[in-house]
Amino acid sequence: MSASDAATPVVSAFYDRFPYPADPLQDGPPPGYNWRWCVDSVRSFCAGVLPPLPEDGPRPWRILDAGCGTGVSTDYLCHLNPGATVLAVDISGGALEVARERSRRSAAADQVAQLRIEQRSLLDLAAEGPFDYINSVGVLHHLHEPQAGLRALADRLAPGGLLHLFLYADGGRWEIHRIQRSLSRLGVGCDQEGLRLGRQLFSELPDSNRLRRHHEQRWALDTAADANFADMYLHPQESSYNLRRLMAFVATVDLEFAGFSNPQVWDPARLLSGELLERALELPELERWSLVEDLDPDISHFEFFLTKGPLRRQCWDDDAVLLAARGERNRCLWGWPSTALLGPDLMPLTLDERDLELVRAAEAAPRCPLGELPLLLEPGERCRRARKLVEVGVLQLVA
Repeated sequence: MSASDAATPVVSAFYDRFPYPADPLQDGPPPGYNWRWCVDSVRSFCAGVLPPLPEDGPRPWRILDAGCGTGVSTDYLCHLNPGATVLAVDISGGALEVARERSRRSAAADQVAQLRIEQRSLLDLAAEGPFDYINSVGVLHHLHEPQAGLRALADRLAPGGLLHLFLYADGGRWEIHRIQRSLSRLGVGCDQEGLRLGRQLFSELPDSNRLRRHHEQRWALDTAADANFADMYLHPQESSYNLRRLMAFVATVDLEFAGFSNPQVWDPARLLSGELLERALELPELERWSLVEDLDPDISHFEFFLTKGPLRRQCWDDDAVLLAARGERNRCLWGWPSTALLGPDLMPLTLDERDLELVRAAEAAPRCPLGELPLLLEPGERCRRARKLVEVGVLQLVA
């Protein structure tokens, strides 16, 4: 690797010992879906509209998985974006061995135009790209200089491209940080012996201890695998943010904030009601998010999209504009075709038969405007149903 962060050697060695994430290998495609790794779904979420389909196949997205680890994200990126070109990089040779085996067993490369899995730093990609979509989940906060990593990714993003980031949040990691500092003071290292002592700490703390209770109630299942426990409590290089420091961090590069990829978390309606909710909804956006951050100390991370260049979200309020658009079914649905299915966020959705007919008609004629689909629906009813299907993430629109 010709470029690296100051923390690269120690972080690389750590992930060689504890390849992460520890998701099991399996034959065949990965289970389910995550719409944040389907570029069509992300574009639709952020911009409200998709570019036209090429005449000869799916959209040829150029994708970078920056810090792919054991290849869980890479596997999904390939299976959810057929026809794409995918470059997956990581600094850990041990993690990449697992990533290559995972992609071989899932036939990930068969789904895309090209898949490369390479041992490289995300700081060493000047000759690559530009990319339409960059996925970098849980990576920048393990750099000694996260700003340099963000600048490197921003430089590789194509105009109009989208960057998906996941960074640790101070509030929900309060207890984790105390355990990390305690183990460091006790001289516990980030190796197998450190793993043994870290687990021993939780078994020896009193049952009533807040840190032990928090771990057992919230994180014990997630950290059952040794690699996951080590990543949470023994990592040699980690930083985290509050909301205002996060926005200052984003402002260090020429990218625009395009929204949280878990917007439900930042909706005050899940915490407040009545007059207090009305007051919350009157706040400016950043203040509203800050209110949620203060009221929910369990928020342990920020996940969000950035875009290169201002992103003007397509509005579909005009019936004539909507009827002239074409529709595509979101690939991130469980149980399709059915009136009872799971939507993009794996939440139950119930459609009626006319909704189902509209989406199936759009699937059968992907280049036909919604207003010309062979359905017994009046234009007003057609628009009402299309807007509802867009709102719940079943239908995506092409201008």
